[in-house]
Amino acid sequence: MSNTPAELHSSLFNGRQARPIPVRLSLEQGVLSITGPGVQLQVPEQQLRWPERQRHGARIAYLPDGATLQHANGAEWDAWAQASGHLEAPVVGWMQSWGKALVASMVLVLACVATWLWGVPLASHAALSVIPLRMDDAVGEQAMKSFEQGMLRPSKLSAAEQSAISRQFEQVMAAAFPNGGAPHWQLHFRGSKHGAIGPNAFALPGGHIVLTDEMVALLKDKPDTLVGVLAHELGHVRHRHGMQMVVQASLLSGLTALVLGDVSGLIAAVPAVLAQSAYSRQAEHQADGDAARLLKAAGIAPAVMVDLFERITTERERKRAPDLPIALASHPTDADRIAFFKNYR
Repeated sequence: MSNTPAELHSSLFNGRQARPIPVRLSLEQGVLSITGPGVQLQVPEQQLRWPERQRHGARIAYLPDGATLQHANGAEWDAWAQASGHLEAPVVGWMQSWGKALVASMVLVLACVATWLWGVPLASHAALSVIPLRMDDAVGEQAMKSFEQGMLRPSKLSAAEQSAISRQFEQVMAAAFPNGGAPHWQLHFRGSKHGAIGPNAFALPGGHIVLTDEMVALLKDKPDTLVGVLAHELGHVRHRHGMQMVVQASLLSGLTALVLGDVSGLIAAVPAVLAQSAYSRQAEHQADGDAARLLKAAGIAPAVMVDLFERITTERERKRAPDLPIALASHPTDADRIAFFKNYR
């Protein structure tokens, strides 16, 4: 048993006079008794706001009526509280130890990394499964309008050129989906405003596929490769990769709001989310797989896609234009992807 008395001499500030009132404190069976000149209080322990124990400094406890108990000798207060059976939160002990605080910080960092790498993607997949496709349409339309205002201009391709490209892609789709079931898509021919994204193609939620005049010019003598580009983007549409990025951004915004407070609405930021986020490696491989299957179904060798990677690399080295992360020109042209198309059977 501790020799610390169950009673502590302390000071009460009642908020009505500047001078402290000397009082005696005792804590028994969850009730704090406060007695002194003109003071006789019984306060349930759960109604008190106890201070977290610090290494140094005075102790302060807040009463329900706004009065405070203040004790200059922190060690004496802590000994009395412990002897009276007052239990402090486990986190207080961690706060007093540099080693434990460091361990807690490392655990927090690991938890954040795990949430980013696995938690958010898994949660976004689960959320995407219950989000109706009409939401993709609304998000895609708004994103398309924003890109047209900022990065795109009307296409300079003739109606005949646009029709030829659309017709060839439709033929590939017919061969790949003879019984129907193809995802909804809408092809938009646009130019790159002031060279903002150069030769490119990208897919937006809701089936919007954008093909730039510069990409058509880059593959003018490779129509099969151009169809492969569209097939790749259709893969992103089919797997709803664009919408998945939006959902992930909304989850991260929600987590940020919990920590930092309210954030602005996500829908208004959708174009920025899509323009600044890149598809994951898994998403790219899924879209590559769809492109290869569609090309093969139409009797086109998937190896034609190698021409795209080679020319994009040459174009990037020749004229370094800013890339749009979701656009095909910014996709990593690593050896694995080239080997995939070369060896696809």
